[in-house]
Amino acid sequence: MTWDLNQLETLISKHDDYVVTREDNCLLIANTDGIDAWLAISGEQILVESLLFSTKEVKDTAALNAEILKTHMLFPLSTVGISTIVDEEYYTAFGALSSQSKEQSILIEVETLFQNVEGFLDAYQVHLK
Repeated sequence: MTWDLNQLETLISKHDDYVVTREDNCLLIANTDGIDAWLAISGEQILVESLLFSTKEVKDTAALNAEILKTHMLFPLSTVGISTIVDEEYYTAFGALSSQSKEQSILIEVETLFQNVEGFLDAYQVHLK
């Protein structure tokens, strides 16, 4: 089965700790800790992404980038990247999985991303102004 946004919205909305709203071609998922994640379907992938902080908030981006490359394997299923949003660059945490993934895999991906965002923010706090 290949998922569509309506099915994903129904699936994720069943989780008591999430509030899910539809935003154009994405789902905005908020957890009880105040972390937001965006979910979208892109071709054969389901992408889940959460903003961490603006590159403007970083003291030394080269030092942070080096630390991310050395520590990324400590955070399962999630990767850190840089995305441009309205002409501003942000570090983001994201995960991707097949649009044919099982229900449980999708829920694990979302939950793990939320956990990893907290871990990324804690681990990289020393690099922020």
